[in-house]
Amino acid sequence: MRTATLGPAQRAEALAGMAERELDVLVVGGGVVGAGTALDAVTRGLSTGLVEARDWASGTSSRSSKLIHGGLRYLEMLDFALVREALKERGLLLERLAPHLVKPVAFLYPLQHKGWERLYAGSGVALYDAMSMARAHGRGLPTHRHLSRRHALRVAPALKKDALVGALQYYDAQMDDARYVATLVRTASSYGAKVANGARVTGFLREGERVVGARVRDVEAGGEYEIRAKQIVNATGVWTDDTQAMVGERGQFHVRASKGIHLVVPKDRINSTSGLILRTEKSVLFVIPWGRHWIVGTTDTDWDLDKAHPAASSADIDYLLEHVNSVLAVPLTRDDVQGVYAGLRPLLAGESDATSKLSREHTVAHPVPGLVVVAGGKYTTYRVMAKDAVDEAVHGLDMRVAECVTEDVPLIGAEGYRALWNARARIAAQTGIHVVRVEHLLNRFGSMAEEVLDLIAKDPALGEPLQFADDYLRAEVVYAASHEGARHLDDVLTRRTRISIETFDRGTRSAREAAELMAPVLGWDKDQIEREVEYYEKRVEAERESQRQPDDLTADAARLGAPDIAPL
Repeated sequence: MRTATLGPAQRAEALAGMAERELDVLVVGGGVVGAGTALDAVTRGLSTGLVEARDWASGTSSRSSKLIHGGLRYLEMLDFALVREALKERGLLLERLAPHLVKPVAFLYPLQHKGWERLYAGSGVALYDAMSMARAHGRGLPTHRHLSRRHALRVAPALKKDALVGALQYYDAQMDDARYVATLVRTASSYGAKVANGARVTGFLREGERVVGARVRDVEAGGEYEIRAKQIVNATGVWTDDTQAMVGERGQFHVRASKGIHLVVPKDRINSTSGLILRTEKSVLFVIPWGRHWIVGTTDTDWDLDKAHPAASSADIDYLLEHVNSVLAVPLTRDDVQGVYAGLRPLLAGESDATSKLSREHTVAHPVPGLVVVAGGKYTTYRVMAKDAVDEAVHGLDMRVAECVTEDVPLIGAEGYRALWNARARIAAQTGIHVVRVEHLLNRFGSMAEEVLDLIAKDPALGEPLQFADDYLRAEVVYAASHEGARHLDDVLTRRTRISIETFDRGTRSAREAAELMAPVLGWDKDQIEREVEYYEKRVEAERESQRQPDDLTADAARLGAPDIAPL
């Protein structure tokens, strides 16, 4: 069983190692595409480095709808190639690459017109299932079914009786997007990639026209590194144009940011055994099951303000509440909202001004020798984007390089997961941890859950839940810092766990306990613990204030009231 420890020592070794000798490939950007690119490159036998300015998945890749899907609405646009590609990837993730992280999820699509709509929508969903089965990657999911209004209301009693005349139910898949990226990075590291978060590229090294490396600043420990590489891959998502500007090249395409916000509400506020998908005048609205919660999203609006911390305004929240309440018998109110998060989609700019019409296709380019750019796309197809980026980089390498093998490279935690799942009752009996907790660990860490259980065996107090976020064990916080590359309290409460959006206090009551658990691993003194807690509380207050503002400009200004943290 492969493992990889991403603690402070491994991070320091990785940075030093990247600067020591020239790499074949250096990937810039630690979102899902960058992490996938690093895994693709290293599993072809290339010496590989990966640097990320902040935390793994701290941008778009932790703020998505958490769906792995074929893109049912792209069928309506007749984009069959994109849907076929995404359905294949969905099947691979569910069945082979990450069965511990990617799970089936049911959606109910209410029909509002008799006759023609059932035929029209039903044909689309039937084609969706058929395209999935045709590639032999759909067997892990049930096929769609047609429901009468009475049956649909049994499945989703929360719906108004007059909001539908019947329904379709179909299946897609979901995951915790930030956890997925952290696992992807650890998998790349386990195959030999050198990876470091908190490592910001400040410029590129040039020899004539050719890009031959990058200047990297260690945001955490200080110091500058010159990392030389035969090929560099720019996988910085909505920051693509900014990164390209460092070499004085915008490239052949432009990336625009589209903001999508999501609300998190408790499970008991919407009485349904299935997720919901609703049409809006602009796009679609999802109500997605999320543990003991629902995620309601999303919006789709142009964004040209701060990219690091996109803000959700009061208008955004009202938009989602208004649309979801149009079909709910008991409407949601502001008081029902536990969490709010905003993310930016990196869209390839086209001729349309409407961001919902911009391309979700991806593009790979080689604008100057030594520098490859990959942009656009969607989370589900990250592996294809990574393959295309490395294929392009290989053209600039004066050596024979193997073909992509990531279709057959499971993420760490996948190997042995199903066997451990079958043994979960025995594991619970042996460890004294309730079987529901064991299931929780297996669905977050897969077979790596054994490493978390080892921490508890050494210190039984770590087997207790966090006092004000009892979905998570104390051991998970320690493990995030010791094995998963978490450097700050925000990393743990926002990305390694989802406490920041799953509790009404947004994680402020858990902050001190979590910081004290992280401190011994990261070498924090009392002053640093205080700084971490204070910063986190300020971040939450700034987000709350932004969500009270009427528009993007005022929301952005409020959110920027909380500065980013860095060690003393």
